Amino acid sequence: MKKRMRIVLMGCCSWVIIICLISCADNSKLHTATNTVNSKANVLQQMKAVYTWQRNNPISLNEKFDYDWARAVLYIGAMRAYKSTNDTAYLNGSITYSSNVNWQPGPRFRMADDLARCQIFLDIYDVQKKEFMLASTKNRFDSIINVPMDGRKDWWWCDALFMAPPVLVRLAEETGDAKYNQFLHRMWWDTYDFLYDKQENLFFRDNSFFEKKTPNGNKLFWSRGNGWVMGGLVQLLERLPKNDASYNKYLEVYQKMAEKISGLQQPDGLWRASLLDPNQVPVKETSGSSFYTFALAWGINNGVLDKKTYLPVVLKGWKAINEAVAPDGKLTWVQRVAAKPESVQQSDNQEYGTGAFLMAGTEMMKLGY
Repeated sequence: MKKRMRIVLMGCCSWVIIICLISCADNSKLHTATNTVNSKANVLQQMKAVYTWQRNNPISLNEKFDYDWARAVLYIGAMRAYKSTNDTAYLNGSITYSSNVNWQPGPRFRMADDLARCQIFLDIYDVQKKEFMLASTKNRFDSIINVPMDGRKDWWWCDALFMAPPVLVRLAEETGDAKYNQFLHRMWWDTYDFLYDKQENLFFRDNSFFEKKTPNGNKLFWSRGNGWVMGGLVQLLERLPKNDASYNKYLEVYQKMAEKISGLQQPDGLWRASLLDPNQVPVKETSGSSFYTFALAWGINNGVLDKKTYLPVVLKGWKAINEAVAPDGKLTWVQRVAAKPESVQQSDNQEYGTGAFLMAGTEMMKLGY
């Protein structure tokens, strides 16, 4: 009898041990899964670390050479981060920046670079609805619209398609006035006709690149330049009414670019500064890569890109970008201010790179990993 009871007890203990082992294994898997680079907790942590480092280490050259657009992109990303996380650190930093520039567009009247900061004003206005946040931007664009120029003259370089168009679509949304979208369409499509290569589904940086070739004889397309375009396109598509006559045209360009760009990703998950000739600058570059990760992840999250096709590209890109974040939060391998593919050092950092990283992070959070 005692022997039989010992056998029963031993059997029960064995089952308990097995159950505990299974439970521990499951918990271990869960712990590992929740701490991967793609987990929401990690994305939130990395976004905050990268943003905090950049806030504590502003780029002095941006002030010295009046590269306000470079700093503005940091806070464009910060406002997206705020709307995704409700972390007031992002909002407060953006308000401080906007107050420092007196809620005014930059001094160059029509220059798209000097209009980028208006995106931040309008994002904050969307939260706080204080009229002074909107007034100067509206006045500037009303004046520009009253003296129109061709897109290829005002927006003659592809970066401009990130800087100014998102302001126009926001103005149309906030004011209900269709003139802003009408002006947007006129300008954007003229620039498209001027700079877009329909064979490659990429944008030349400007007309000086039409005949340029890489050392291997390929057409010369700059990674960050096309990253600017895709980052701007996403912001148009997410705010432009779907019944707008131009919506599907923008979507078609976005999808063609997405297909092209995804095929140019390098084995390490990043894109090189020269898209069609990665050996021209054969090192990492994270600003263009962050914009591409943002734009492609957005397409998956909004059902306009096939998840099975593009998710591996996005996950690989996000992992690679995170590997370029130093332990203190500095985003490295960011090509400095330029107008073409140029050398990049691991130590290189710029505020627009961090802005693009934040934009990518907001979409990674929505993927649900």
